[in-house]
Amino acid sequence: MTETALSAALNRRHTGRPPVWFMRQAGRYHSHYQSLKRYADFIALCKEPQLAAETAMGPVHDFNFDAAILFSDLLFPLEAMGMGLTYAPGPKLAFHLKTPADLARLQGGADKAAFMQFQAEAMTLTRERLRSDKGLIGFVGGPFTLYVYAAAGSHEKAPEAMPGLSNGLYEGFNEKLLDLLAHNMLLQAKAGAEVIAVMDTAAGEIDAETYGNKVVPVLADLLARFRKLDAVTPILYYSRGTGPAHWDKLAGLPIAALGIDWRHDMAEVLAKYGDRYAIQGNFDPEHLLLPTEQLEPLIHAFLSKMKALPAELRRGWICGLGHGVLQKTPEAHVRLFLRLQREYFA
Repeated sequence: MTETALSAALNRRHTGRPPVWFMRQAGRYHSHYQSLKRYADFIALCKEPQLAAETAMGPVHDFNFDAAILFSDLLFPLEAMGMGLTYAPGPKLAFHLKTPADLARLQGGADKAAFMQFQAEAMTLTRERLRSDKGLIGFVGGPFTLYVYAAAGSHEKAPEAMPGLSNGLYEGFNEKLLDLLAHNMLLQAKAGAEVIAVMDTAAGEIDAETYGNKVVPVLADLLARFRKLDAVTPILYYSRGTGPAHWDKLAGLPIAALGIDWRHDMAEVLAKYGDRYAIQGNFDPEHLLLPTEQLEPLIHAFLSKMKALPAELRRGWICGLGHGVLQKTPEAHVRLFLRLQREYFA
């Protein structure tokens, strides 16, 4: 199989232009996505493999990103566990995890991962349509983030989920989740994912000590289960709102890459962590909403700072945003970022 710029960067040995992809690069800001939504709802775009592949390929064809990402949603494992899931337009679970009786309603185990077979089929179709030099990224939600959604309905309501960390709900939830999630990751890897991203968007809602005590051991358990199934597919871990005090708790976990949000200086992160991890990120997605005359100098400043780093430090840098593309982002600004990135690192 051809080594892509993405896989080389994940192995911290890429010497060419850094690969670039954006979280949510297929989404509501993009006219291609909007055209698909005229005749298919979000569930159909996710669950019908041909549509999911078409959705994933849109931004690759339009903007020439260096990787496609599985078009799906991180909450489908909760649906597989029996929580019910609709979108109106945001996600709505049929019930939330509040009591032991709610926990008893959940079903878990490796066999439940078969519910996500549509992801594997979408991944296979996407890989067939991608050029061989383009990467392909799979993803799942982190266990803590999935628990917060299960308990509170949104990572923005994380405080409502915190009592479960000490009354047994979190532990019981993970007992049912982890084999399901590890086999979900395996489905994607077998279907062609070059890397599996674990998206822990709720992780920054808790302090580093609680993170180390409650989140990291469960994450370690998940990755150990996955490694028994798949010894080689690399893991990219993204935790929104975290920083060095959190990341230092990850030492020893089989993680190849860290996704870094916009709150941190990328050069400093590469200098401190680049000998252990590939680093993904981290231009502020809010900047892409600015008028072009304000945005362009910010892109130049970001890219020129990265260009000035020693080439050795950049071998594991995967260029992107510090979170997902926002809904109102002008397509022209995405195009501008990618054009300038190519010019800087030609």
